[in-house]
Amino acid sequence: MAGDSGPSGVDRLAVESLAGQRILVYGVTGSGKTTFARELSEAIEIPWHSVDDLTWNPGWQEVPIEEQRRRIADICEGDRWILDTAYGKWLDIPLANADLILALDYPRWFSLLRLTRRTLIRLVDGKPICNGNRETLHTFFSRESILLWHFKSFSAKRERIAKWVEEGRKVVRFRRAREAASWLRSLP
Repeated sequence: MAGDSGPSGVDRLAVESLAGQRILVYGVTGSGKTTFARELSEAIEIPWHSVDDLTWNPGWQEVPIEEQRRRIADICEGDRWILDTAYGKWLDIPLANADLILALDYPRWFSLLRLTRRTLIRLVDGKPICNGNRETLHTFFSRESILLWHFKSFSAKRERIAKWVEEGRKVVRFRRAREAASWLRSLP
């Protein structure tokens, strides 16, 4: 069963989806996937795994793809997990195992505003993110910039979400942050 409508569809699926113990949070860059996954984990007491911590070493060194696949496969073999995203290089692994996909499918303006604000705050406060890495002016203006990645990946991620809904996968698709917040509050 797929959820692709406003609050009534979201409310209906909120209760049904609790049977899912293997959950993939997916969405466009800047949509708040990590925060949503962490809050969901706290609400339903299912372990959450930060994908950035699994895929980036200190100094922004990417973990080799085969090791990423092994780490994700180890998690997905479990009975209970929440992943806060999935990279295309190993998306097949959580998709083959997830009971539920929670899709944060927000408009570009909204996710870009969130992403820009978050990035600027991290530049100023220097707070470490995954494995001690920090946002810097160098990363901000590089070809690997998270803002540039937003533009490169936005359409493909939205198309992927639409395809999953079309295929009949169990997807709760949130088009607004208010819907996602309301859904979280509705959980027993």
